[in-house]
Amino acid sequence: MINTGKLAGKTVFITGASRGIGKAIALKIAKDGANVVVAAKTAEPHPKLPGTIYSAAEEIEKSGGKALPCVVDVRDESQVQNAVKEAIKKFGGIDIVVNNASAINLVGTENIDMKRYDLMHNINTRGTFLVSKVCLPYLKKSQHAHILNLSPPLDMKPHWFAPHVAYTMAKYGMSMCVLGMHEEFRPFNIAVNALWPKTVVHTAALDMLHGSEGAKFARKPEVMSDAAYAILIQDPKSASSTGNFYIDEDVLKSNGISDLDQYCIDPAYKDQLVPDLYIGESTSQILSGDKKEVADEPSGNVAGLFKKIESSLSEDIVKNTGAIFQFVVTGKEEGKWYLDLKSGSGTCGRGEAPEKADATLQMDGENFFKMFTGKIKPATAYMTGRLKISGNLQKALKLEKLMNSLKSKL
Repeated sequence: MINTGKLAGKTVFITGASRGIGKAIALKIAKDGANVVVAAKTAEPHPKLPGTIYSAAEEIEKSGGKALPCVVDVRDESQVQNAVKEAIKKFGGIDIVVNNASAINLVGTENIDMKRYDLMHNINTRGTFLVSKVCLPYLKKSQHAHILNLSPPLDMKPHWFAPHVAYTMAKYGMSMCVLGMHEEFRPFNIAVNALWPKTVVHTAALDMLHGSEGAKFARKPEVMSDAAYAILIQDPKSASSTGNFYIDEDVLKSNGISDLDQYCIDPAYKDQLVPDLYIGESTSQILSGDKKEVADEPSGNVAGLFKKIESSLSEDIVKNTGAIFQFVVTGKEEGKWYLDLKSGSGTCGRGEAPEKADATLQMDGENFFKMFTGKIKPATAYMTGRLKISGNLQKALKLEKLMNSLKSKL
Protein backbone atom coordinates (compact mmCIF):
# COMPACT_ATOMS: atom_id res chain seq x y z
CA MET A 1 0.00 0.00 0.00
CA ILE A 2 1.71 3.16 -1.23
CA ASN A 3 1.63 6.17 1.07
CA THR A 4 -0.31 9.13 -0.31
CA GLY A 5 0.69 11.91 2.11
CA LYS A 6 -2.98 12.49 3.00
CA LEU A 7 -2.26 12.15 6.74
CA ALA A 8 0.58 14.68 6.76
CA GLY A 9 0.24 16.91 9.83
CA LYS A 10 -2.68 14.90 11.21
CA THR A 11 -2.47 13.78 14.85
CA VAL A 12 -3.18 10.13 15.54
CA PHE A 13 -3.72 8.78 19.07
CA ILE A 14 -2.92 5.03 19.09
CA THR A 15 -3.32 2.80 22.15
CA GLY A 16 -1.04 -0.20 22.53
CA ALA A 17 1.37 1.29 19.98
CA SER A 18 4.67 0.20 21.55
CA ARG A 19 4.74 -3.07 19.60
CA GLY A 20 2.85 -5.42 17.29
CA ILE A 21 -0.03 -4.25 15.12
CA GLY A 22 -0.33 -0.93 16.94
CA LYS A 23 3.29 -0.02 16.19
CA ALA A 24 2.96 -1.21 12.58
CA ILE A 25 0.02 1.19 12.10
CA ALA A 26 2.00 3.99 13.74
CA LEU A 27 4.98 3.47 11.42
CA LYS A 28 2.75 3.35 8.34
CA ILE A 29 1.02 6.65 9.02
CA ALA A 30 4.32 8.21 10.14
CA LYS A 31 5.56 7.86 6.56
CA ASP A 32 2.94 10.45 5.61
CA GLY A 33 4.45 12.89 8.11
CA ALA A 34 1.74 12.39 10.73
CA ASN A 35 1.97 13.16 14.44
CA VAL A 36 1.64 9.97 16.51
CA VAL A 37 0.75 9.72 20.17
CA VAL A 38 2.20 6.41 21.36
CA ALA A 39 -0.19 5.59 24.22
CA ALA A 40 0.90 2.35 25.90
CA LYS A 41 1.99 0.94 29.26
CA THR A 42 5.50 -0.19 28.42
CA ALA A 43 7.96 2.47 29.59
CA GLU A 44 10.59 -0.04 30.71
CA PRO A 45 11.78 -2.96 28.53
CA HIS A 46 9.75 -6.13 29.01
CA PRO A 47 11.87 -9.22 29.77
CA LYS A 48 10.21 -11.22 26.98
CA LEU A 49 8.67 -8.65 24.63
CA PRO A 50 10.67 -6.13 22.58
CA GLY A 51 9.76 -2.46 22.42
CA THR A 52 8.78 0.44 24.66
CA ILE A 53 6.89 3.65 24.01
CA TYR A 54 10.27 5.37 23.63
CA SER A 55 11.78 2.92 21.15
CA ALA A 56 8.53 3.06 19.14
CA ALA A 57 8.65 6.87 19.19
CA GLU A 58 12.22 6.78 17.91
CA GLU A 59 11.19 4.54 14.98
CA ILE A 60 8.27 6.83 14.19
CA GLU A 61 10.56 9.85 14.02
CA LYS A 62 12.95 7.94 11.72
CA SER A 63 10.00 7.06 9.46
CA GLY A 64 9.17 10.70 8.90
CA GLY A 65 6.58 11.42 11.57
CA LYS A 66 6.56 13.25 14.90
CA ALA A 67 6.02 11.23 18.07
CA LEU A 68 4.78 11.78 21.60
CA PRO A 69 5.36 8.77 23.89
CA CYS A 70 2.87 8.65 26.77
CA VAL A 71 2.62 6.10 29.55
CA VAL A 72 -1.04 5.10 29.37
CA ASP A 73 -2.95 2.25 30.96
CA VAL A 74 -6.33 2.60 29.25
CA ARG A 75 -8.02 1.40 32.44
CA ASP A 76 -6.84 4.57 34.21
CA GLU A 77 -9.02 7.57 33.37
CA SER A 78 -6.50 10.12 34.66
CA GLN A 79 -3.68 8.65 32.54
CA VAL A 80 -5.87 8.81 29.42
CA GLN A 81 -6.87 12.40 30.19
CA ASN A 82 -3.26 13.45 30.82
CA ALA A 83 -2.08 11.86 27.55
CA VAL A 84 -4.79 13.69 25.61
CA LYS A 85 -3.82 16.98 27.28
CA GLU A 86 -0.18 16.40 26.35
CA ALA A 87 -1.20 15.64 22.77
CA ILE A 88 -3.20 18.87 22.53
CA LYS A 89 -0.36 20.83 24.09
CA LYS A 90 2.23 19.49 21.61
CA PHE A 91 0.20 19.02 18.43
CA GLY A 92 -2.82 21.30 18.89
CA GLY A 93 -5.53 18.70 18.29
CA ILE A 94 -6.47 15.08 17.65
CA ASP A 95 -7.72 13.90 14.26
CA ILE A 96 -7.67 10.12 14.52
CA VAL A 97 -8.03 7.56 17.31
CA VAL A 98 -6.95 3.94 16.88
CA ASN A 99 -8.19 1.71 19.71
CA ASN A 100 -5.72 -1.14 19.48
CA ALA A 101 -4.98 -1.98 23.15
CA SER A 102 -6.51 -5.34 24.04
CA ALA A 103 -6.22 -8.26 26.44
CA ILE A 104 -6.94 -11.89 25.57
CA ASN A 105 -7.59 -15.06 27.56
CA LEU A 106 -9.17 -17.92 25.62
CA VAL A 107 -10.62 -20.07 28.40
CA GLY A 108 -14.10 -21.20 29.34
CA THR A 109 -16.44 -19.83 31.98
CA GLU A 110 -15.46 -22.28 34.72
CA ASN A 111 -11.74 -21.69 34.29
CA ILE A 112 -11.61 -17.90 33.96
CA ASP A 113 -10.92 -16.09 37.22
CA MET A 114 -12.65 -12.77 37.75
CA LYS A 115 -9.35 -10.86 37.83
CA ARG A 116 -8.68 -11.83 34.22
CA TYR A 117 -12.34 -11.30 33.30
CA ASP A 118 -12.16 -7.75 34.66
CA LEU A 119 -8.82 -7.16 32.92
CA MET A 120 -10.26 -8.01 29.50
CA HIS A 121 -13.42 -5.98 29.97
CA ASN A 122 -11.60 -3.00 31.44
CA ILE A 123 -9.00 -2.85 28.65
CA ASN A 124 -11.06 -3.94 25.67
CA THR A 125 -14.54 -2.52 26.15
CA ARG A 126 -14.12 0.13 28.84
CA GLY A 127 -10.72 1.29 27.56
CA THR A 128 -12.05 1.73 24.03
CA PHE A 129 -15.07 3.63 25.30
CA LEU A 130 -12.97 5.82 27.61
CA VAL A 131 -10.34 6.80 25.03
CA SER A 132 -13.03 7.58 22.45
CA LYS A 133 -14.98 9.66 24.99
CA VAL A 134 -11.97 11.70 26.14
CA CYS A 135 -10.82 12.38 22.57
CA LEU A 136 -14.32 13.24 21.30
CA PRO A 137 -14.26 17.03 21.94
CA TYR A 138 -11.11 17.31 19.81
CA LEU A 139 -12.34 14.96 17.09
CA LYS A 140 -15.38 17.22 16.70
CA LYS A 141 -13.04 20.07 15.76
CA SER A 142 -11.11 18.04 13.18
CA GLN A 143 -11.75 18.13 9.45
CA HIS A 144 -10.53 14.54 9.12
CA ALA A 145 -11.91 12.72 12.16
CA HIS A 146 -11.72 8.92 12.42
CA ILE A 147 -12.04 6.31 15.15
CA LEU A 148 -10.80 2.84 14.23
CA ASN A 149 -11.27 -0.08 16.65
CA LEU A 150 -9.34 -3.29 16.11
CA SER A 151 -12.28 -5.57 16.77
CA PRO A 152 -14.28 -8.27 14.95
CA PRO A 153 -17.52 -8.13 13.00
CA LEU A 154 -20.54 -8.64 15.23
CA ASP A 155 -21.78 -12.16 14.50
CA MET A 156 -24.06 -13.47 17.24
CA LYS A 157 -23.52 -17.15 16.51
CA PRO A 158 -23.25 -19.31 19.66
CA HIS A 159 -20.07 -21.05 18.51
CA TRP A 160 -18.12 -17.78 18.69
CA PHE A 161 -19.09 -17.42 22.35
CA ALA A 162 -19.16 -20.93 23.76
CA PRO A 163 -15.39 -21.66 24.03
CA HIS A 164 -14.53 -18.32 25.68
CA VAL A 165 -17.60 -16.30 26.64
CA ALA A 166 -15.60 -13.74 28.64
CA TYR A 167 -13.19 -12.82 25.84
CA THR A 168 -15.87 -12.68 23.15
CA MET A 169 -18.02 -10.40 25.30
CA ALA A 170 -15.06 -8.08 25.90
CA LYS A 171 -13.99 -8.01 22.26
CA TYR A 172 -17.53 -7.62 20.97
CA GLY A 173 -17.85 -4.68 23.38
CA MET A 174 -15.32 -2.85 21.21
CA SER A 175 -17.42 -3.66 18.15
CA MET A 176 -20.58 -2.46 19.88
CA CYS A 177 -18.82 0.89 20.38
CA VAL A 178 -18.49 1.03 16.59
CA LEU A 179 -22.13 0.11 16.12
CA GLY A 180 -23.38 2.87 18.40
CA MET A 181 -20.77 5.61 18.04
CA HIS A 182 -20.78 5.67 14.26
CA GLU A 183 -24.42 6.70 14.37
CA GLU A 184 -24.03 8.95 17.43
CA PHE A 185 -21.04 10.80 15.94
CA ARG A 186 -22.36 10.99 12.36
CA PRO A 187 -23.62 14.59 12.80
CA PHE A 188 -20.03 15.63 13.64
CA ASN A 189 -18.56 13.96 10.51
CA ILE A 190 -16.57 11.50 12.61
CA ALA A 191 -16.11 8.14 10.87
CA VAL A 192 -16.16 5.16 13.25
CA ASN A 193 -15.14 1.73 11.94
CA ALA A 194 -13.71 -1.64 12.99
CA LEU A 195 -10.89 -3.62 11.40
CA TRP A 196 -10.13 -7.32 11.92
CA PRO A 197 -7.60 -9.71 10.32
CA LYS A 198 -8.84 -12.55 8.13
CA THR A 199 -5.89 -14.71 9.18
CA VAL A 200 -3.73 -14.87 12.28
CA VAL A 201 -1.16 -12.05 12.41
CA HIS A 202 2.28 -12.83 13.77
CA THR A 203 3.50 -10.69 16.69
CA ALA A 204 6.06 -11.07 19.47
CA ALA A 205 3.18 -11.34 21.95
CA LEU A 206 1.81 -14.33 20.03
CA ASP A 207 5.22 -15.98 20.21
CA MET A 208 5.42 -15.40 23.95
CA LEU A 209 1.98 -16.89 24.56
CA HIS A 210 2.13 -19.84 22.18
CA GLY A 211 5.67 -20.25 20.87
CA SER A 212 7.00 -19.45 17.41
CA GLU A 213 5.87 -22.66 15.69
CA GLY A 214 2.74 -21.08 14.26
CA ALA A 215 4.49 -18.07 12.69
CA LYS A 216 4.74 -19.67 9.26
CA PHE A 217 0.95 -20.05 9.18
CA ALA A 218 0.45 -16.32 9.84
CA ARG A 219 0.78 -12.96 8.13
CA LYS A 220 2.95 -9.97 9.01
CA PRO A 221 1.46 -7.04 11.00
CA GLU A 222 1.82 -4.92 7.85
CA VAL A 223 -1.29 -6.58 6.42
CA MET A 224 -3.24 -4.75 9.13
CA SER A 225 -1.29 -1.49 9.00
CA ASP A 226 -1.79 -1.19 5.23
CA ALA A 227 -5.51 -1.90 5.60
CA ALA A 228 -5.80 0.58 8.47
CA TYR A 229 -4.06 3.23 6.39
CA ALA A 230 -6.47 2.67 3.48
CA ILE A 231 -9.41 3.20 5.87
CA LEU A 232 -7.98 6.25 7.62
CA ILE A 233 -7.26 8.21 4.43
CA GLN A 234 -10.95 8.06 3.43
CA ASP A 235 -13.06 11.19 3.63
CA PRO A 236 -14.97 10.82 6.93
CA LYS A 237 -17.79 12.95 5.55
CA SER A 238 -18.68 10.23 3.05
CA ALA A 239 -21.69 8.17 4.13
CA SER A 240 -19.97 4.92 3.14
CA SER A 241 -16.85 5.62 5.21
CA THR A 242 -18.45 5.00 8.61
CA GLY A 243 -20.10 2.10 10.44
CA ASN A 244 -18.13 -0.62 8.65
CA PHE A 245 -16.69 -3.85 10.05
CA TYR A 246 -13.74 -4.19 7.71
CA ILE A 247 -11.65 -7.33 7.11
CA ASP A 248 -8.02 -6.54 6.22
CA GLU A 249 -7.85 -8.74 3.13
CA ASP A 250 -11.06 -7.28 1.68
CA VAL A 251 -9.84 -3.72 2.26
CA LEU A 252 -6.57 -4.39 0.45
CA LYS A 253 -8.23 -6.10 -2.49
CA SER A 254 -10.69 -3.22 -2.87
CA ASN A 255 -7.68 -0.89 -3.05
CA GLY A 256 -6.11 -2.80 -5.92
CA ILE A 257 -3.69 -4.98 -3.95
CA SER A 258 -3.93 -8.47 -5.42
CA ASP A 259 -0.56 -9.80 -4.25
CA LEU A 260 -1.29 -10.83 -0.67
CA ASP A 261 1.65 -13.26 -0.61
CA GLN A 262 3.87 -10.31 0.30
CA TYR A 263 2.29 -10.30 3.75
CA CYS A 264 3.00 -13.98 4.50
CA ILE A 265 5.67 -14.78 7.06
CA ASP A 266 6.52 -17.77 4.86
CA PRO A 267 4.96 -17.67 1.35
CA ALA A 268 5.43 -21.44 1.11
CA TYR A 269 2.52 -21.72 3.55
CA LYS A 270 0.25 -19.18 1.82
CA ASP A 271 -2.44 -21.83 1.31
CA GLN A 272 -2.31 -22.96 4.94
CA LEU A 273 -2.83 -19.65 6.71
CA VAL A 274 -4.83 -20.02 9.90
CA PRO A 275 -8.11 -18.04 9.97
CA ASP A 276 -8.36 -15.66 12.89
CA LEU A 277 -11.09 -15.92 15.51
CA TYR A 278 -14.58 -14.87 14.37
CA ILE A 279 -13.69 -15.62 10.75
CA GLY A 280 -15.16 -18.68 9.04
CA GLU A 281 -18.24 -20.44 7.81
CA SER A 282 -21.48 -19.50 9.49
CA THR A 283 -23.20 -22.19 11.53
CA SER A 284 -25.86 -24.04 9.57
CA GLN A 285 -28.21 -24.40 12.51
CA ILE A 286 -31.47 -22.45 12.68
CA LEU A 287 -32.50 -21.36 16.15
CA SER A 288 -36.13 -20.62 16.94
CA GLY A 289 -36.78 -20.31 20.63
CA ASP A 290 -35.65 -23.59 22.16
CA LYS A 291 -36.04 -25.44 18.88
CA LYS A 292 -32.88 -26.30 16.98
CA GLU A 293 -33.05 -27.51 13.41
CA VAL A 294 -29.96 -29.10 11.95
CA ALA A 295 -29.71 -30.79 8.59
CA ASP A 296 -30.13 -34.55 8.98
CA GLU A 297 -27.16 -35.33 6.77
CA PRO A 298 -23.84 -33.53 7.18
CA SER A 299 -22.83 -31.47 4.17
CA GLY A 300 -19.06 -31.61 4.66
CA ASN A 301 -16.31 -34.13 5.18
CA VAL A 302 -16.41 -34.85 8.90
CA ALA A 303 -18.85 -37.77 8.67
CA GLY A 304 -16.72 -39.48 6.04
CA LEU A 305 -13.63 -38.76 8.11
CA PHE A 306 -15.02 -40.61 11.12
CA LYS A 307 -15.99 -43.56 8.96
CA LYS A 308 -12.38 -43.82 7.80
CA ILE A 309 -11.12 -43.45 11.35
CA GLU A 310 -13.45 -46.24 12.49
CA SER A 311 -12.18 -48.59 9.78
CA SER A 312 -8.57 -47.83 10.79
CA LEU A 313 -8.87 -48.46 14.54
CA SER A 314 -6.94 -51.29 16.13
CA GLU A 315 -6.01 -52.74 19.52
CA ASP A 316 -2.53 -51.19 19.18
CA ILE A 317 -4.03 -47.74 18.74
CA VAL A 318 -6.21 -48.26 21.80
CA LYS A 319 -3.22 -49.50 23.81
CA ASN A 320 -1.11 -46.49 22.85
CA THR A 321 -3.87 -43.94 23.48
CA GLY A 322 -6.08 -45.10 26.34
CA ALA A 323 -8.52 -42.21 26.29
CA ILE A 324 -12.04 -41.20 25.32
CA PHE A 325 -12.48 -38.03 23.28
CA GLN A 326 -15.58 -35.92 22.71
CA PHE A 327 -15.56 -33.68 19.63
CA VAL A 328 -17.82 -30.66 19.28
CA VAL A 329 -17.85 -29.69 15.61
CA THR A 330 -19.14 -26.27 14.56
CA GLY A 331 -19.93 -24.88 11.12
CA LYS A 332 -21.65 -26.72 8.26
CA GLU A 333 -21.40 -30.12 9.95
CA GLU A 334 -22.31 -28.93 13.39
CA GLY A 335 -22.71 -31.78 15.83
CA LYS A 336 -21.02 -34.00 18.38
CA TRP A 337 -18.77 -36.98 17.69
CA TYR A 338 -16.83 -39.29 19.96
CA LEU A 339 -13.77 -41.52 19.79
CA ASP A 340 -13.48 -44.24 22.43
CA LEU A 341 -9.92 -45.58 22.59
CA LYS A 342 -10.01 -47.24 26.00
CA SER A 343 -11.07 -50.82 25.33
CA GLY A 344 -11.08 -53.49 22.64
CA SER A 345 -10.31 -52.18 19.17
CA GLY A 346 -11.95 -48.82 19.85
CA THR A 347 -15.17 -47.27 18.59
CA CYS A 348 -16.31 -43.92 17.23
CA GLY A 349 -19.51 -42.34 16.06
CA ARG A 350 -21.88 -39.42 16.16
CA GLY A 351 -23.33 -38.16 19.44
CA GLU A 352 -22.24 -38.23 23.06
CA ALA A 353 -19.39 -40.48 24.17
CA PRO A 354 -20.65 -43.68 25.88
CA GLU A 355 -18.61 -42.81 28.99
CA LYS A 356 -17.27 -39.58 30.42
CA ALA A 357 -14.70 -38.15 28.00
CA ASP A 358 -11.13 -37.56 29.16
CA ALA A 359 -10.90 -34.53 26.87
CA THR A 360 -13.39 -32.47 24.88
CA LEU A 361 -12.21 -30.73 21.71
CA GLN A 362 -14.14 -28.05 19.84
CA MET A 363 -13.35 -26.90 16.31
CA ASP A 364 -14.91 -25.69 13.07
CA GLY A 365 -15.64 -28.63 10.76
CA GLU A 366 -13.48 -27.38 7.90
CA ASN A 367 -10.43 -26.94 10.12
CA PHE A 368 -11.20 -30.19 11.93
CA PHE A 369 -10.93 -32.07 8.64
CA LYS A 370 -7.68 -30.27 7.79
CA MET A 371 -6.24 -31.15 11.18
CA PHE A 372 -6.99 -34.86 10.90
CA THR A 373 -5.64 -34.99 7.36
CA GLY A 374 -2.36 -33.30 8.33
CA LYS A 375 -2.90 -29.88 6.75
CA ILE A 376 -3.00 -28.12 10.13
CA LYS A 377 -0.97 -29.23 13.14
CA PRO A 378 -3.00 -29.64 16.36
CA ALA A 379 -0.48 -27.54 18.29
CA THR A 380 -0.86 -24.70 15.79
CA ALA A 381 -4.65 -24.97 15.83
CA TYR A 382 -4.66 -24.90 19.64
CA MET A 383 -2.25 -22.00 20.05
CA THR A 384 -4.15 -19.82 17.58
CA GLY A 385 -7.49 -20.47 19.25
CA ARG A 386 -9.04 -22.53 16.44
CA LEU A 387 -8.99 -25.66 18.58
CA LYS A 388 -10.50 -25.48 22.08
CA ILE A 389 -9.59 -28.19 24.59
CA SER A 390 -11.12 -28.88 27.99
CA GLY A 391 -10.35 -31.77 30.30
CA ASN A 392 -7.09 -33.72 30.34
CA LEU A 393 -4.71 -31.79 28.09
CA GLN A 394 -2.01 -34.50 28.23
CA LYS A 395 -4.40 -37.10 26.86
CA ALA A 396 -5.65 -34.64 24.25
CA LEU A 397 -2.09 -34.23 23.02
CA LYS A 398 -1.95 -37.97 22.31
CA LEU A 399 -4.27 -37.28 19.40
CA GLU A 400 -1.35 -35.86 17.43
CA LYS A 401 0.39 -39.25 17.41
CA LEU A 402 -2.90 -40.88 16.45
CA MET A 403 -3.35 -38.45 13.55
CA ASN A 404 0.16 -39.14 12.31
CA SER A 405 -0.52 -42.88 12.32
CA LEU A 406 -3.83 -42.44 10.49
CA LYS A 407 -2.76 -39.74 8.02
CA SER A 408 -1.78 -42.09 5.21
CA LYS A 409 -5.11 -43.91 5.52
CA LEU A 410 -7.17 -40.72 5.55
